[in-house]
Amino acid sequence: MNITGISNYIKKRTNITALFLCLAGVALNMLLSYIVTFFKLPLYLDTAGTVTVAMIGGYLPGVIVGFVSNIIKSIGDPSALYYGVLNVLIAFAASFFAGKGMHKKIRGIIGMILTFTVIGGGFGAIIPWFMDGISFDSESLSGLLYRTGYFNQGVSHLLSSIILDFPDKVITVLVSLGLVYIIPDRFYPFFRLNLRVQNSQSEDISVGEKPKTRKRSLRIKVLFALVFSLVTVAVVCAVLSVNVFKKMTVNEHTNLARGTAKLASGVVDGDRIDEYLKSHGNTQNYKETKKRLENILFSSEEIAFLYIYKPEPEGFRCIIDIDTDKAKAESIGKMIPYDEAFEPYIPQLLAGEEIDPITTNDRYGYLLTVAVPVFNSSGNCTCYAIADVDMMRLRDTGISFLTEIASVFLGFFILLCVFIIWLTDNRLIKPINAIVKCMDNIAHSSNTQESVDEDVRAFRSLGICTGDEIETLYLSAENMTKNHAEQMRSIRRLSDSTAKMQDGLIITMADLVESRDSDTGAHVQKTAAYVKIIVEGLNKKGYYPGKITPKFMSDVVRSAPLHDIGKINIPDGVLNKPGKLTDEEYEIMKTHTTAGKRIMENAISTVEGDSYLKEARNMAAYHHERWDGKGYPEGIHGEVIPLSARIMAVADVFDALTSKRVYKPAFPLEKALEILEEGKGKQFDPKCIEVFMESLPEVKVILKKYNKDE
Repeated sequence: MNITGISNYIKKRTNITALFLCLAGVALNMLLSYIVTFFKLPLYLDTAGTVTVAMIGGYLPGVIVGFVSNIIKSIGDPSALYYGVLNVLIAFAASFFAGKGMHKKIRGIIGMILTFTVIGGGFGAIIPWFMDGISFDSESLSGLLYRTGYFNQGVSHLLSSIILDFPDKVITVLVSLGLVYIIPDRFYPFFRLNLRVQNSQSEDISVGEKPKTRKRSLRIKVLFALVFSLVTVAVVCAVLSVNVFKKMTVNEHTNLARGTAKLASGVVDGDRIDEYLKSHGNTQNYKETKKRLENILFSSEEIAFLYIYKPEPEGFRCIIDIDTDKAKAESIGKMIPYDEAFEPYIPQLLAGEEIDPITTNDRYGYLLTVAVPVFNSSGNCTCYAIADVDMMRLRDTGISFLTEIASVFLGFFILLCVFIIWLTDNRLIKPINAIVKCMDNIAHSSNTQESVDEDVRAFRSLGICTGDEIETLYLSAENMTKNHAEQMRSIRRLSDSTAKMQDGLIITMADLVESRDSDTGAHVQKTAAYVKIIVEGLNKKGYYPGKITPKFMSDVVRSAPLHDIGKINIPDGVLNKPGKLTDEEYEIMKTHTTAGKRIMENAISTVEGDSYLKEARNMAAYHHERWDGKGYPEGIHGEVIPLSARIMAVADVFDALTSKRVYKPAFPLEKALEILEEGKGKQFDPKCIEVFMESLPEVKVILKKYNKDE
């Protein structure tokens, strides 16, 4: 597995352990909160998991744990959602203290406790203050502080909240530190969320290695982040709005029901309750009272039921029930057992005291019930006027309210998505794509100076002006491409200069060798020219397409002057002998091929990379090989002979035929061509002879230039 693979493996495992750490933190928060609630302790302890995770895994896992914990708690206690910000702030603070190593020092621990107390007790007191106002019992700590006369209600409320929260945060910090100290510091990196998209060190990726990536459009990523953020905010806002709406509506309808019940209690004569029961409602006063109650009930669509009940130990005794069918006489005096929701209030009902509004959901429906006592002339409670509000109507109203919110949000959501897509396309994606396209063109250009300069001009013509990091990236890339073009220009100048110097050295070396041979004037220049004619002819005809490339053609032409470099080892007596060589002398002469090969191989060994001298070696070693295999030094044949040597064989023999030697005159052109034609397919490569014959006009130009004195 390479370095990138190991990095990705660790990254995946790290994210898994971080996820488990978050789950454990949420579980710890919920467990301690449950224990506190079960034993009715004056604590919260719902941030111990948040603090622990933040100190071990960093602020992001801590924030996740804190907020998720409050969301879960809000299922049973909607107000817990409002305090999620406290958990988030505590997570940031805990991560900060741990990052500075302050959790290992006494003063740092004290600082954590005080900071958490200010956040939990201070901000925790401000939130309900602005939501519901300040209200406290005179016997509470707030009341005691207020009665001292030194503090007003607000300050008393804030100080008491901080003082009461201090023990909670002391225990929270101690529990968290105990858990943190159990885990060695070296394991902390495995609990951190790892969402990096690049390596922190350049050594992480080997040179030339391209890391594997998944192709996702930046537009999709931005849109996903926007949608996720908007939906999350919308859901939270909708839940809060619905809760606030429900709370306000319930309060409003509670007041309506209480007002209706009080109005009804004023209509009923408390001194005549026993009379109503004995007469079963057959009195004029009962009928008039019932009529007034009906008018009260039907005057408000929000009130579902209105009735007069007398509480007794066994249940309610029905006096007047507007809900029944025309308040039939049979319902008067009927005993109705207490609903389960009324059982906690039975002592208060029998004592004639007011009770809190009651919400029930039973066979009668989902109701909000308000009961107001009816007193007789002696001030004793004889019955209760009870009004019911149908909560199903409130639910329908809540659904309607939520639908309105969703409709408005959907419109803004679509508008924002379209706007963000437009903004992302024009300010982010299009500029980046333009930069990438130009950089890709530069990377895959033909590397000629003209194409590089054109790419730079195209890059500069983009004119990206976003005023942010994209523009900075563009300007940096523009400078890089401009510098690249200048470097390429400098490298080409240096390369051209080096090539000219090398060519000059080659010609000089060849001239040094050829100057020892009295009969080979301008031989290297002419053979190089013939080689160029042949290789260009082969290229035009499409022969040997896998072999003949621009580099090959350049290497062959540049190497041609070195084909006889091995003659430097031949004695002058043999090299310049005016007559025919003896067999022994001929064998000595033939060694110039192997000597040339050896000289070139020594030169190649001193040059790194792919050198044009490799073709010089082939030409020096094999230009006397024959197509039919009867040549020397190795007797190879056909296409086994390197192509550069086969080309040089034609050029070398033709120049030898058309040039004057001490042992022969120069052959006429026609005779030389005839000899070449006869050697086609025997001594020479047929294709090389073919293109040479087809290039006679160029050949004659070379002959005229160099053989004008012969």
